[in-house]
Amino acid sequence: MLRKLAGLSGSIVLTVLGLLAVTFVIGRVVPIDPVLSVIGENAPPGAYERARADLGLDQPLHVQFGRFVKKAVTGDFGVSVLTARPVIDDLKRVFPATIELASLATLIGVLLGVPLGIVAAVRHQTWVDHLARILALIGHSVPVFWIGLMGLLVFYAELGWVGGPGRQSIAFLDIVPVRTGMILLDCLIDGDFESLADAFRHIVLPASVLGLFSLAYICRMTRSFMIEQLSKEYITAARIKGLSEWRVVMGHALRNIAVPLVTVIALSYGYLLEGSVLTETVFAWPGLGNYLTDSLLRSDMNGVLGGTIVIGAIFIGLNLLSDILYRLLDPRTR
Repeated sequence: MLRKLAGLSGSIVLTVLGLLAVTFVIGRVVPIDPVLSVIGENAPPGAYERARADLGLDQPLHVQFGRFVKKAVTGDFGVSVLTARPVIDDLKRVFPATIELASLATLIGVLLGVPLGIVAAVRHQTWVDHLARILALIGHSVPVFWIGLMGLLVFYAELGWVGGPGRQSIAFLDIVPVRTGMILLDCLIDGDFESLADAFRHIVLPASVLGLFSLAYICRMTRSFMIEQLSKEYITAARIKGLSEWRVVMGHALRNIAVPLVTVIALSYGYLLEGSVLTETVFAWPGLGNYLTDSLLRSDMNGVLGGTIVIGAIFIGLNLLSDILYRLLDPRTR
């Protein structure tokens, strides 16, 4: 057990160091001068050299990398040029909005994608299977910004079924105290159901747009896993014994795809956390994707690199969680 823990800890440390190294290299090769981002292009040469020394950019690369790792481990990503605040404070402010959006989208993808994938596999080569494949194709092929804009045009501008861009209407802004940063949860904690209804009307459309892509990925993988399992000999043996189709599918095949399905769902969640840039931009959602976009457009490399490290750390955490769930779901891995 100690050897396994040591190996797991070493793997995590090496992965984090690799993530920091790649992020550091990206920050040095992009055609953006961090000094000019701080002092402006019209600053005198003397100010440029002083700022360069203050940022430590006059040091050798290995010294700069050591300082970068030390600060990143302690959560010090520098000061954002965009907001003039520490990047870590900005990330704490915007990240809960992205977690809320991605979590609801993943929930939609799981609740719809897994059953649809199972039915498509059981009814292989029927109209249900073809419908599932068409939905998966649409989810993977249609640009997210186009679906978002069409959704706003139809469901917000024409029908008025959902709220517009942003997390809340102007009349409900700053009414509910910020406790977790996730507006739905904060409304529930405060007991303000009117604000909760308004927040839900605003989040349902962007979450559905993201959920379509999660649904497509989860449905396609579930269908593939189930088709493979339903062709196994143990499934044939279970049917010969007289078990109902429900018990064969749900009690045998589904249990055996649970392990790879956990990985699919975890990766889908990670992709939504870092891939919601266009969705947040279209819906003016004040989350991590919107923050990264603004930081990149303003040449705020501290904000970009800080957000990149956070996203990478999330993927590492999700992979670790998947490994733990493997052991809980499949006794053979213990």
